[in-house]
Amino acid sequence: MSSTSSHIADIRKDYRLAALDESVAGQEPLSFFRHWFDEAEKAQIDEVNAMTLATVDEHGYPHARIVLLKGLDEGFVFFTNYDSAKGRQLATRPSVAVVFFWKELERQVRIEGVVEKTAITESDAYFNSRPTGSRIGAWASPQSAVIPNRQILEELSLQYETEFQGVPIPRPEHWGGYRILPQRIEFWQGRSNRLHDRIVFEKEGQSSWSKYRLAP
Repeated sequence: MSSTSSHIADIRKDYRLAALDESVAGQEPLSFFRHWFDEAEKAQIDEVNAMTLATVDEHGYPHARIVLLKGLDEGFVFFTNYDSAKGRQLATRPSVAVVFFWKELERQVRIEGVVEKTAITESDAYFNSRPTGSRIGAWASPQSAVIPNRQILEELSLQYETEFQGVPIPRPEHWGGYRILPQRIEFWQGRSNRLHDRIVFEKEGQSSWSKYRLAP
């Protein structure tokens, strides 16, 4: 093993902040997620709404990237370019997995489910709430496409700034939201000696959930 590999192998942390019991998690995983999310916000975790989104392409290869949670109701809402790599993958394979990791609280949440597009009105409302530069960027960036250089983005941004100067910036048809409808949610609380707490909820029917504990 190289010295670098040896150093990496020696990196470890013993988790001691909290415990997670089945009674604390309750019976409604989305309610419990809101509780944990509120605690993460109060802990002033940077980019608290950042989540790793995993998708699968037409060849069965997985892809993962960070996106931002922008809404929470019966599902987890995020927005993106529908023509992007992830948008194309979601069009053919709508099953996804998501991970939140709040290291300051020694917590992780894993979500598995399927996506559906948000309503046009919901996508419009969020798009119109974005800063002007972000709205221009949604028009200027052919997300995931190969481009020759950075300059093309700057030129397209200037082009759309000129086009929309003094008028409302409409939402591009290729840009909008997705809602992840969870089928499985796992709450992970780090514990000492790697004996972590893992409480899992699985959807049963339309509105009920089963709950069980997993070995770490």
